[in-house]
Amino acid sequence: MSPRSRLLLAVAAWCLAAVAVVLPLVWLINNRDWGVALMLAVPFVVYGLLRLGRVLEGWAQATPPPGRGNSQE
Repeated sequence: MSPRSRLLLAVAAWCLAAVAVVLPLVWLINNRDWGVALMLAVPFVVYGLLRLGRVLEGWAQATPPPGRGNSQE
């Protein structure tokens, strides 16, 4: 898998995860009386999404170990 395709896959995965987490959270905060209490969880959700982004970035920019499948002997 090329580095560019890994980067695009990582960005797409992060966007899907962000939408899957943020949209229900925003809907609950907006439409439920007890949803206001969920605003206390928002900083943790944002922190988790930032951590996920860093992990995906590390995966996208990882290089294969030397000598694995690309030996030119």
